[in-house]
Amino acid sequence: MTGGRRGPRAWRRGRPKWFRLARSGSLYAKFTLFLAVMCCIVAAVLGTLVHVIVNRQTVHQARSEALSRLDIAVRSYVAGDRLRPEASLDAPELPDALRKMALRGERGTALGSFDGEPAMWAAGPADGKALTVKIAYRRSAETIDGLDRAIVVSSALAIVGTLVVGVFAVSRVTRRLHRTADVARRISAGDLDARVGDPRTADLTRQQDEVAAVSAALDAMAGTLQARLQSEQRFTADVAHELRTPLAGLQASSDLLPPGRPTELVRDRVRALRLLTEDLLEISRLDSLTERADMDAHRLGRLAERAVRASGLPAEVRVVQDACVMTDRRRLERVLGNLLSNAHRHGLPPVVVAVDGPVITVRDHGEGYPGYLLEHGPQRFRTEPTVARGGQGKGHGLGLTIAVGQARIIGAELVFSNDVGGGAVSTLRLPLGPR
Repeated sequence: MTGGRRGPRAWRRGRPKWFRLARSGSLYAKFTLFLAVMCCIVAAVLGTLVHVIVNRQTVHQARSEALSRLDIAVRSYVAGDRLRPEASLDAPELPDALRKMALRGERGTALGSFDGEPAMWAAGPADGKALTVKIAYRRSAETIDGLDRAIVVSSALAIVGTLVVGVFAVSRVTRRLHRTADVARRISAGDLDARVGDPRTADLTRQQDEVAAVSAALDAMAGTLQARLQSEQRFTADVAHELRTPLAGLQASSDLLPPGRPTELVRDRVRALRLLTEDLLEISRLDSLTERADMDAHRLGRLAERAVRASGLPAEVRVVQDACVMTDRRRLERVLGNLLSNAHRHGLPPVVVAVDGPVITVRDHGEGYPGYLLEHGPQRFRTEPTVARGGQGKGHGLGLTIAVGQARIIGAELVFSNDVGGGAVSTLRLPLGPR
């Protein structure tokens, strides 16, 4: 089997690990890659500069020495003395460019070789010939080669050392950022007691960096938010408790009124006010996060039928596949009762309750849930007028909020959506029980 061109997906899988890390968006990976690239660039630039400067100095010293010896050889040649061993006339190994320069009556130097070894040549005119001087350049060349090796090794060590120190430093910063992000997620999930607690923020005389400033701001925001929410919860609970006593008296007084239409209207309003008070009390208990579920194994089909009967509202129960679930029966009936009440209040019949394994859905055939609820979830004291109700909103908007809170306590997931064929759909997924 022969290989062909790699497709886009295969190419992406074959990318180097550093490339995939850089594209992953991780600050740690990006900083590591940036530091490695910058270290390589700095090492290459510095190594090149050192090599060029030292090589230039070495060549300059060799040329100066070769020209000095050439001057001595010229004086000896003019005086008729014997030339030194490094000097000669028309040496065959002399570079051609330097030979032509000497024959033109000019002096110069050039790097060449002699007996296979590097040498520095100097040449000048002498009676129509080229008087040459050579000096060994092997040690200078070996010095430059050794310097190049030392530059490469020291650059590699410097890059590794810088990377180790830089990665260690940035890892400490990223760990603090991850911890701050984790605390922010816990706060958004409802854990208002979560705090970063950066020790750098405790000492006011200590210089704070940007991460410490963000941590301090997040802790301050969480504390302020917790205080405000607790104040609102206490206010809601206090109001609901204070209303119960006068409502009880108002209920008893309405029972003493003579029969008639006005009496029915009064009793209806008193009943609505009493239900609102009870919902406010339940909301305050759910907000306090102190409620605990009494979990037990139940057959979901029977619980759904019981909840429909207890609600007193007409609904069709369909058991596609029954299942044993772990739940609090009373709280589950409360959730289903609120969903049924919302379906009849804001939707149109028929209302269908379907059980399929650990999932139970409540669907009506009205206009469906409004956009704000699908996007942000139920909001307290917010209802929208519907065409099915003649443009009038009904209820106080706490039923679905209570359903979400009770579902959270029993460990269930409650999702709101609209059916493609029309109507609001509430889907409750419960944890499975023992088989």
